[in-house]
Amino acid sequence: MANRPKRKGDRGELEAAAVLTEALGVSVRRKLGAGRADDTGDLDGVPGHVVQIANWEDTAAAARAKPTAAEQQRINAQAKHAASIIRFRGGTWRVVLTLEQWARYLQAMGLTGG
Repeated sequence: MANRPKRKGDRGELEAAAVLTEALGVSVRRKLGAGRADDTGDLDGVPGHVVQIANWEDTAAAARAKPTAAEQQRINAQAKHAASIIRFRGGTWRVVLTLEQWARYLQAMGLTGG
């Protein structure tokens, strides 16, 4: 039987996939095999992205840890972008990026000189 944090994380990934499917108009699904050395994110279906989900009690800790993990997963997947989506109290979802991840978005939109 999976432990409580694992079950909570699994539920968060499923919920985030449903929220993103509705928001983006594409089919987003939960990936299997998370936690491997060659992990490539929690969700599949967001083009050009790895997506890391956190459904933690300590949202500040998630905001610190998950973007860094997503960046490693972006490298593993050879994807263009990485994003972390964190569930806050009350069911509110927020996208959290490192400064470098945000800069990569701005560069891709042609808004910077990089």
